[in-house]
Amino acid sequence: MDHKWHILGLSLALGFTAVSAAFVAGMYVQHEHARRLLQDLIQRDPYAYYVSPQIYKVFDFFESHDEADHRMRRIMKYGFPGLDDLRLYSDFVLSYDRRNRVAHWVCELLQADSIHSKRLGRRRRQFQADLNVPSNFRSELTDYRRSGFDRGHLAAAGNHHLQQNHCQDTFFLTNIAPQIGKGFNRGAWNRLEKYVRSLVKRFGSVYVCTGPLYKPKQRAGGKFGVEYDMIGVNMVAVPTHFFKVITVESNQHLGKPYMEGYVLPNATIPDNLALRSFLCDIREIEHYAGLKFFDGLRRSALFGSNYPSESQVFLNYG
Repeated sequence: MDHKWHILGLSLALGFTAVSAAFVAGMYVQHEHARRLLQDLIQRDPYAYYVSPQIYKVFDFFESHDEADHRMRRIMKYGFPGLDDLRLYSDFVLSYDRRNRVAHWVCELLQADSIHSKRLGRRRRQFQADLNVPSNFRSELTDYRRSGFDRGHLAAAGNHHLQQNHCQDTFFLTNIAPQIGKGFNRGAWNRLEKYVRSLVKRFGSVYVCTGPLYKPKQRAGGKFGVEYDMIGVNMVAVPTHFFKVITVESNQHLGKPYMEGYVLPNATIPDNLALRSFLCDIREIEHYAGLKFFDGLRRSALFGSNYPSESQVFLNYG
């Protein structure tokens, strides 16, 4: 008799354990499904990012190991330069300009792991249109064909080598703009990208915001106007200049962050011209771009920024 009760008790314990395990597993599945739905919502409408901290509190019961959950929050730690047509990719965030068919800005958080090229194979990656952009606002590969311009990266492919999809995402045309090839994309712009990666190796954590500028020129009579070329049937704008604003987090205890801004003309630039020649007052870049960079940082708390005089680039290249 005792043996039968023992077996019955054991059966009930096993049954209760199985039911409990099934209940917990069901909760976990529902939890992960809800988290994915939230991520999809943020992907479709990044403005949901602002309410997501309150929603994420619901999911605290289970620890998440999904890096994508908090990647946008880390990249945009110091604020959004603007909020027009935000788009999330696996390792960077951009704001897309539907009229000009290029980005307003692209933001990246670069860390040592992401720039080690040996992590990935050397297979050839393909430029491609982003089909998530409505077709009447989208640039296509044919727009660049025989245009005389390179397909220039805003978020550099060399900055995103942690995973295959990180690098591949940089080849979406939303992250590309028409650039002069020899003397710019394959010259000074490439040197600036390498300089940024050298800062990552030195300091470990660098925030970068990159984008195009369309600088007005003064016409006869004193009025100003903006003139720039367009390529392809979709009329992709050719920027007159490109900017790159860099914020370096100090690796010293209580060290202050450091900010630099560069503006390069979309033109053939002599190889012997030092990158420091392109330093620009960050407020000047904000004025021309209509953006506010790293607004979450008080400028008074920075170690250095905002070079006071007008950029020599604007003076010399018009």
